[in-house]
Amino acid sequence: MVTYIEFGNIFKIEGVQNYAHGCNCAGAMGKGIAVAFKERYPKMYQEYKMLCRTGKFTLGSVYEYNYGDGYVFNLGTQVSWTTRANIEAVGQAIEKMLSIASTLKIDKIALPKIGAGLGGLNWDDVKAVIDTAAADFPEVDLFVVENFRDE
Repeated sequence: MVTYIEFGNIFKIEGVQNYAHGCNCAGAMGKGIAVAFKERYPKMYQEYKMLCRTGKFTLGSVYEYNYGDGYVFNLGTQVSWTTRANIEAVGQAIEKMLSIASTLKIDKIALPKIGAGLGGLNWDDVKAVIDTAAADFPEVDLFVVENFRDE
């Protein structure tokens, strides 16, 4: 099931300890919510940069990082910070993330409106992709925060 939250902070949703966000494949986390991920999980950021540098993190990829109390899913949604997100890559990454989450028995993941902020995609198109992928994994609840507000 997907719950869309108009305003909020993905890191402050009660009962949720697993997070996802769209990433470029160039190894940069310098704008938007990516900066919060980089600051909260510096070891994850270093591993992400290495995966990008070695070509192992590409469009549609998922790099899951176990931070001890949960997971962070880094979704390969755009080639670099200078390019738009790719809607097909968003769909592929969401499906892979949900499959991994199901295997790991993760039942809740919070994420921002990926691909439609700095990624430049139409949010209604991205929502349709998320809804379609989530329908195949009813055991995983997604909480999508559409607009950041530190609550």
